[in-house]
Amino acid sequence: MTARELDAAGVRDPALRAAYAECRLLNARHGRTYFLATRLLPLDRRSAVHALYGFARRADDIVDETAATTPRERAAALDALEAEWHGALRGEPVSDPAVAAAADTRERLGIPARHFDDFLGSMRSDLFVREYATYEDLRGYMHGSAAVIGLQMVPVLGTVVPREQAEPYAAALGLAFQLTNFLRDVGEDLDRGRVYLPADLLAASGVDRDLLRWSRLTGCRDPRITDALRAAAALTQDVYREAEPGIDLLDPVSAPCVRTAFVLYREILTVIEKEEYAVLHRRAVVGARRRASIALPGLTRALAARGVGRGRRAGRADGPDRPGGRPEEAPGRSGGREPHEWTRKDVR
Repeated sequence: MTARELDAAGVRDPALRAAYAECRLLNARHGRTYFLATRLLPLDRRSAVHALYGFARRADDIVDETAATTPRERAAALDALEAEWHGALRGEPVSDPAVAAAADTRERLGIPARHFDDFLGSMRSDLFVREYATYEDLRGYMHGSAAVIGLQMVPVLGTVVPREQAEPYAAALGLAFQLTNFLRDVGEDLDRGRVYLPADLLAASGVDRDLLRWSRLTGCRDPRITDALRAAAALTQDVYREAEPGIDLLDPVSAPCVRTAFVLYREILTVIEKEEYAVLHRRAVVGARRRASIALPGLTRALAARGVGRGRRAGRADGPDRPGGRPEEAPGRSGGREPHEWTRKDVR
């Protein structure tokens, strides 16, 4: 399927094709929920998603390699990644496939470079920042680590409104996904010395880092921790509600993919609640059967939307004289400068 995706996206250069293929493998291996939802996109849009995921994963892996490296070594590795990224933006040859594919995607789609700079800035803060006092402090970090991922995706997905109208919802969805990860991974993050849940939210239930560590190490439960995690889940649900209206602003052929990702990720919160917020002791996982039951309706909607799209394209073949019509505007030429169009020139 990789070759078909790359052919549809118009990626011809053999080295770039190999780079995109590696990013696809990274996505399939590490981002199961995200990868499953991506399968609902038209072929010509999937490679761009894989490229953006691959670049984000590369940076994330650098900052999370706590067992094998020191903070100084991780900072140096991130410096090297950032230098190679900026070199790629200048058209210089690069060795990292994730950088090469993401830089190509950025150029094809016209994604603002500042989104990648903001992302790398938040990744750098992970090397030294171990906790956040308030939710507002955390949102500052999440702008770069999550909101900009949503913003990067808007040109890939396409919209039926001017892009700037859809962007706040895309940013909110990125936040919702990351807040879900923070809740699901609170134990693993604690092992790395990080607590992403805001200190004031925890303190409202009488929880601090020491209590979390005690529960993680002993396997014992504490009702104060359950209360705090329940409050974090409620906060996350609020952000999902904030993001949801934006799905209807997306290109109809992309909306089923995002709707499926929305439901799949939100389902993690349902699993956490059913398991009584035991995230310090085991990872909440949406089972394969449940994932399939969520993805199947998305596939049906995606296929229906593609059928409608093909019908519309066929109708355009008659040009300005088609029945009841008027001359069509030419599609945008660079990844959403015409906000409702996504062109093959603009490959994740």
